[in-house]
Amino acid sequence: MKVQRSTFFAVNGKSNLHRFHSSQGIPNSQDFVSKLLDRKWGLQSPATPIQQISLSSANGTYKEQGINKVSFFNNTRPHLGDEVLKRKQESSFYILRDDLLHPLVNGNKARKLDALLPLLEDHKVTDLVTCGGCQSAHTAAVAVSCAERGVRSHLLLRGEQPEVLTGYNLVSTMYGNVQYIPRSRYANREEMLRTYADMVAGEDGFVLWAKDIVEGLDTMDVARMDDFLSSKRRKILIVNEGAGDALALLGMFRLVQYLSQDHLLGKKRPVKFVVDAGTGTTAVGLGVAAMSLGLPWQINAIMLADTFENYKRHEDRLIVEFTRQFPASVICSSLDMNHMIKWVDRQHPRKFGKVLEGEVEMCRKIAQETGVLVDPMYTLAAWETATELVQDEKSSIIVMLHTGGTLGMFGLAQRYKSCFTTLAD
Repeated sequence: MKVQRSTFFAVNGKSNLHRFHSSQGIPNSQDFVSKLLDRKWGLQSPATPIQQISLSSANGTYKEQGINKVSFFNNTRPHLGDEVLKRKQESSFYILRDDLLHPLVNGNKARKLDALLPLLEDHKVTDLVTCGGCQSAHTAAVAVSCAERGVRSHLLLRGEQPEVLTGYNLVSTMYGNVQYIPRSRYANREEMLRTYADMVAGEDGFVLWAKDIVEGLDTMDVARMDDFLSSKRRKILIVNEGAGDALALLGMFRLVQYLSQDHLLGKKRPVKFVVDAGTGTTAVGLGVAAMSLGLPWQINAIMLADTFENYKRHEDRLIVEFTRQFPASVICSSLDMNHMIKWVDRQHPRKFGKVLEGEVEMCRKIAQETGVLVDPMYTLAAWETATELVQDEKSSIIVMLHTGGTLGMFGLAQRYKSCFTTLAD
């Protein structure tokens, strides 16, 4: 498992890692996080089902035999809290079933929208514009969430309309207004989103980016923000691809605070998180939240869609944006994230979107043995890494975050027909 470490440093170049490793946390961190989380949320509760996956192999280790030779068993009601270490099995990891949060809006998509959705209602947003791939779970989540709140969603999807609508593409089409954008034009996402939002707004509508709602409350342009809040004209909000904004990190803060309760994972036990990384926003949110609370956690982010340099660039941008939007979080700007987030290569690297031989069968094996559905594009990568860490790690708890996305399997079945027709044999 090839690892790239995050190397974000403060402007002053000083590190607070010694305070983190002493488990003392950051001064006033609890007050900071409490104030940060004192707001309205989209999810009724931050809770998520926690299950325990045990591994067994007849001969040798997973590394020697491969994951297809490992048997899995799911304990849907595992011991947590103080019992975690007392009853710790050497060959098991925990899985956070965020895929069960909502029938259509689940996984990290629900977490990243958790703080945003109430703002749509508070600021009387009429339309939301965002973008994603043809089978984007993000655009589907936005479409459903907006429809539930009476907001019109405009979804700019990369590429051509498929012959048959299925999976997240079908959900996006049923709940929102879909436009297919040529790849050459989609490459400049910011310009594409702004141009389309301006068209929706017309001559007298307002257009704001998601970050403007947060930053606008504390900037000099108070008159424009007041006008936006009080006007009865059309109000269009732009959300970046994958909800890759600093506002999305708040949902991760809420999840981490929930998990760090003593009766769950606690604040003192070493934890190695595993999460698949599309944009990387979820991994950054988990890392910043854990560091802010002084938790002895490490985030293993599986790089699926980009290079280490670009993931790192996205991480730095999010942290800068986060500290600007939430001034009380200035304590985060001096954090050395080097030992908090590990950007990890996938076990079998490939061009994003490609499915390798045997991976669909592996997803089926996991589903049949555990009742957990993973997909070959995203969550199988996290499952493989969690399985590998179990073999290597004896002192830390391994925890995988299931990021959802399983409806994407329907789209994959169209694209990789040969991989799925063999399942019927």
